[in-house]
Amino acid sequence: MKKRYPQSISEIIDNALRESDISSTVDEQRICYLWPEIVGAGINRYTTRRYVESGALHVYISSGALKNELQFHRSHLVDALNRAVGRQVINNIIIH
Repeated sequence: MKKRYPQSISEIIDNALRESDISSTVDEQRICYLWPEIVGAGINRYTTRRYVESGALHVYISSGALKNELQFHRSHLVDALNRAVGRQVINNIIIH
C-alpha cells in the first residue's frame, strides 16, 4: 500500500475540483463574488446583476454616468479580478 502524507483541506478540495473538471466554473463564480470587493461598496450599490459567459464578465449598472466611467477602467478591473482569483479567468468586462 502506498504511503500518503497528510493534506490540508484546501489541497483536498482543489484536487477534487481538478478531477471533476469544474474548477473553471468555480473560478467564474469567484470572479462574480469578488466584484464588490474590487470595485468597492459605492460602485457595487449600482450593480444590479453580474455573470461570466465565454470569458467575459457581464455587469449591469443602473447609473449611466458610472457605466461611462467604468468603460475607461475595464482593463484595470480585468487585471485586478484575475489577480484576486490567482489565474486568468476573464479577458473582458462588458458593461450593460
